[in-house]
Amino acid sequence: MDEWQLRHAWQNRQRRDRTASLSEPLAHLMKRRLAKRVRQIGRLSAVWDECIPEYIRKHTALVSYARGVLTVAVDSAAHRYQLQMLLANGLLVAVRERTPGPLNRVKLQPGRFDYLEMPDKPRA
Repeated sequence: MDEWQLRHAWQNRQRRDRTASLSEPLAHLMKRRLAKRVRQIGRLSAVWDECIPEYIRKHTALVSYARGVLTVAVDSAAHRYQLQMLLANGLLVAVRERTPGPLNRVKLQPGRFDYLEMPDKPRA
């Protein structure tokens, strides 16, 4: 065996570091998923804050916006009913006029949350 073959064989027998760096997956998550969600929801959040009355707005959280459907979590059935009635009586038109993209409907879902965390998906 020549020196190159010995060195190559020796390098192949060494233990490889199998620990993975978390920076790459986290960077991908932040750049692709969270940044996209923040951009989408951020534009709608200003419109939502402008159109929805304070007494109901503080009981809601914007969850997602996809294909023209805005999903909103509401923390109680009473507030969800009030918001449904407001949206049916013309508030949806006002939100649609101010929304930068297409808004086909607003989907209201039950969800518990606090002001610092995003709402959980409803449990079946």
